[in-house]
Amino acid sequence: MNNPPIFTNDAIVFGILMLCLGFVFYTESIKTGFWKKFYTIVPGLLMCYMLPAIFNSLNIISAETTQTYYIASRYLLPASLVLLTISIDLKAVFNLGWKALVMFFTGTIGIIIGGPIAILIISTFSPETVGGEGFDAVWRGLATLAGSWIGGGANQAAMLEIYEYNQTLYGGMVLVDIVVANIWMAIILLGIGKRAKIDKWLKADNTAIDELQNKVEAFSKSVMRNPTLTDYIIILTFAFVAVGIAQFGSEHISSFLNNNFEAVRDPKSALSSFGSGFFWLITIATFIGVFLSFTKARNYEGAGASKIGSIFIYVLVATIGMKMDLGKIFENPGLILIGLVWMTIHAGLLIIVAKLIKAPYFFLAVGSQANVGGAASAPVVAAAFHPSLATVGALLAVFGYVVGTYGAILCAELMKIVAAG
Repeated sequence: MNNPPIFTNDAIVFGILMLCLGFVFYTESIKTGFWKKFYTIVPGLLMCYMLPAIFNSLNIISAETTQTYYIASRYLLPASLVLLTISIDLKAVFNLGWKALVMFFTGTIGIIIGGPIAILIISTFSPETVGGEGFDAVWRGLATLAGSWIGGGANQAAMLEIYEYNQTLYGGMVLVDIVVANIWMAIILLGIGKRAKIDKWLKADNTAIDELQNKVEAFSKSVMRNPTLTDYIIILTFAFVAVGIAQFGSEHISSFLNNNFEAVRDPKSALSSFGSGFFWLITIATFIGVFLSFTKARNYEGAGASKIGSIFIYVLVATIGMKMDLGKIFENPGLILIGLVWMTIHAGLLIIVAKLIKAPYFFLAVGSQANVGGAASAPVVAAAFHPSLATVGALLAVFGYVVGTYGAILCAELMKIVAAG
């Protein structure tokens, strides 16, 4: 058993995470000397992610002994989705067009075919890494990764039930999931700082994205005012009343569906995602934000609604970073290698298709994270491009939950065939 971290008190851990965020934002605001050069290479968002990872790796803090990630993902994430969506122009979001969906499904296909190809490649020089008999078979464990990387936690749990992988070995797969997905997210965040060069190489047409950003910025300027305490209270009222409604709705809808529909209740069913409270939490919060965008509530963008939403997103980023243990990358090299090859195929396919259809890097990054990261990280990556784009990440991530189990079953069956061969 690992030694407990130095700090386990939630308040202290949260203080350390805020110290990381404060350090990054302060140093990023220095426009001269070392820090200016540093942040032209390393994006601030990546630093917000990596500093907590370093603290976790040094066993100063740990995601396993604190509730900060749970609080950030269940309370602050839905609140941020409401505040980042409150001023959205839904018509402009739909005008982003077919390329967003193509890149999302390319990401899904990359995961589906990446698993069996990774097994095929690794088996040529290390057959024991992809072997195993019966319920210990490695392909069964990798099926849970497919569930996680196409949909999310609910889909991962469904795949564990469907393929009955040995649960004493399951921890190794969770480790691969966390390490590989976090390495890939770090690469995506690094790319955001280079997006102009990447888009130029892709010959991407950013017109629709720029149009959406310009519309949001123009609206924000038109309603901008010096915010009062009342404005801040009302903004937080919108955010957390919506979270309350979303929590209430998610509890009752998931309970109703689980109690009344066998297909939802059965963890082996492809419809089991609809029984997930988190699925409904994100869906309802996004819907409330979209609803408020049609009311006078959208004028609170001028008082800083999206800035407060962005604060919540950055806190979430720090708690996600805290789940990454840099030392564990070398703990199970065989399985980690399968995961890295798998993710490389996913990334390679995305790059090829983006180049062919001239899709912007934004669609590549968010299409990938809507699959691999799900609702917790797709809005984060989307908002890193511009706060107004967080909704796109949330909507695609919800879509990922819906197709997750079907895609993962197809991937698992292909891996079973390859492993048997």
